[in-house]
Amino acid sequence: MDTHFQDYLTMLRVERNLSPRTLEAYQRDLKHYLSFIVDKGVISLSNISQMHIREYIRSLNEKGLAASSIARIFSSIRSYHKFLSAENYVNENPTLILTSPKAPKKLPHVLMEEEISAIINVVVETFQYAKRDKAIIEMLYSCGLRVSELVGLNVNDVDSEQGFLSVMGKGGKMRHTPLGESAQKAINHYLQKLGNSQKALFLNNRQLRISVRAVQEMVKKRALEVGIKINVHPHMLRHAAATHFLQSSHDLRSVQEFLGHESIKSTQVYTHLDFLELSKVYDQCHPRAKKTS
Repeated sequence: MDTHFQDYLTMLRVERNLSPRTLEAYQRDLKHYLSFIVDKGVISLSNISQMHIREYIRSLNEKGLAASSIARIFSSIRSYHKFLSAENYVNENPTLILTSPKAPKKLPHVLMEEEISAIINVVVETFQYAKRDKAIIEMLYSCGLRVSELVGLNVNDVDSEQGFLSVMGKGGKMRHTPLGESAQKAINHYLQKLGNSQKALFLNNRQLRISVRAVQEMVKKRALEVGIKINVHPHMLRHAAATHFLQSSHDLRSVQEFLGHESIKSTQVYTHLDFLELSKVYDQCHPRAKKTS
């Protein structure tokens, strides 16, 4: 069963230039795998089947290995069988139609409402760009904006009287999202300072449209100032908005419309909501919307 094993390791070292540590991991994974195969009574590489590989992967899962570790081991196995087939050491590659186990996606950290309020309030009014920064953070959270959508906003996208924002989303698709009371106050204060001569809504110190990078750095800096140790980025505010909105409303379709998603899942057709219906749910459920007594 060890036939051509050293040839494979040599190929990894010479042709793929893998590090000694990575080579050691490949060797350890494959030795354990081949030992399992031998214990099943298989004495030839040509006799290894998809069933044997599936059984081995199942045994790893039963031992409680993390999905990411199993995926790495399967990658080693698939690479080995691909080598054997390419070099004509065996006639068939039993891994061809097998798919790698999927590692679960790590859920992003959800900022609490108190943390977001602290990030907003840490911006002191004496700071030159205080009104701008407060408006940016408010709109990222209150409107659930992508940072690319935020920097692309123009002054005429804000309708303060009607209380909504026109947002150009992915694929050039326009949507209208409600402006919560907090966001509306913040943007009105900022617009008073900005004046009416500008097209872009948010400007940098050179009076040009602010960049995505600048917004990212600003949000990160404000979070550090209030003692939040993790790397806070603008998308975390959007994620928090969606999470808090959903927790309050239990209405996935409203959240879907709020975020401008085409579908909840790639196989699920999206059904649009009337904007007035979305506004009603938003006013009742979003943490930064106007609270009714």
